Amino acid sequence: MHGFIKDYAGLLGLRFLLGLAEAGLYPGVVFYMSCWYKRTELGTRVAVFFSSATIAGAFSGLLAAAISNMDGIGGKPGWAWIFILEGLLTVCCAVASFWILQDFPETARFLTETERVWVVRRLQEDMKFSAAGETFKMKYVWQSLSDWKTWIAMGIYMGFDGPLFAFSLFTPTIINELGYKATAANLLSVPVYAWACLVTVMIGFLGDRLGQRGYINLALFGTGLVGYVILIASSNPSLSYFAVYLAASAIYPTIPNSVAWVSSNVEGSYKRSATLGMAIGWGNLNGAVTSNVYRARDKPWYKLGHGIVLAYISIGWLTSLLYLIILKHENALRDAGKRDEVIRASGDGAEIDIENDEEMKKGNERNGVFESVEEARREKGDEWSGFRYTL
Repeated sequence: MHGFIKDYAGLLGLRFLLGLAEAGLYPGVVFYMSCWYKRTELGTRVAVFFSSATIAGAFSGLLAAAISNMDGIGGKPGWAWIFILEGLLTVCCAVASFWILQDFPETARFLTETERVWVVRRLQEDMKFSAAGETFKMKYVWQSLSDWKTWIAMGIYMGFDGPLFAFSLFTPTIINELGYKATAANLLSVPVYAWACLVTVMIGFLGDRLGQRGYINLALFGTGLVGYVILIASSNPSLSYFAVYLAASAIYPTIPNSVAWVSSNVEGSYKRSATLGMAIGWGNLNGAVTSNVYRARDKPWYKLGHGIVLAYISIGWLTSLLYLIILKHENALRDAGKRDEVIRASGDGAEIDIENDEEMKKGNERNGVFESVEEARREKGDEWSGFRYTL
């Protein structure tokens, strides 16, 4: 509908409605996939999904160059046709998704009962105990809000979402100011996004195979730091164009890798949905900052804009390091038995005797007293002593 805007008031109204509808899309899709795939499978799936953003970036340059030739058709300028044609495709896909997408494995109509049991069991074996279904309780939301992982994850998302908005909005502008005209700048942005798409899928695959998402994050954010240092220091168009590739190599693959990393370390479907909503929502909010840092008076090199994006990437690197260190420390505490709960009965109903070690009993009681392991898993989620965080 942006193609039919007549004034500034119409623009503001449509932007508000667009944001209202779009806000839950990305965290919703990520949460949805986390309910279907194991932790070792999620990275590739999120990467393939998010590669659509890089493909959109690549084709938007080509489409903008092509559709702009429709200027004057139907009495509308070329930019209006860009919104109309690309928007119609989105609407068609959205309508089709209503019938194509199923909710969760336990209710999916396209699965047989045997397939449903198999999907649920393989997820539960991967420490996704809520795969068989979970009743909403407000305490799951409070568990997310009181969990240190949620707040550190918000810092990680801030570290890549801020640069993402700046990069996706201003790449053609940056290339244009390197000495290329508008159409050429749009076309030169295509290989940048194509490269970003390739790297995104590769990192998603490697993350699932290696399982070292934290170290991958540090390497990717580090690449981004190098890229933006070059952009700040360079006054050579070719070198700056190369740095744009480094920036794309860092920003786009970091997003699905971080999403999979954070999602796989939060158990309980409602707690995970709250955590993803908090982290992605906060990350997106930083787009309000970075979409305004490339000021016209700073051209052609935009030192201030690049510097602010560099600061965001530094935040992402530091919070990723902190997240990794605390996860390793927490796993070590669990391996040492410091997080063990008191389980009144084992799987066969027999009492577990810890009466002879009063110190151990008191320590365990601080971690909770439960009738069974299943109850401890259900009530504590990823805070259960048997849960191990992925690094």
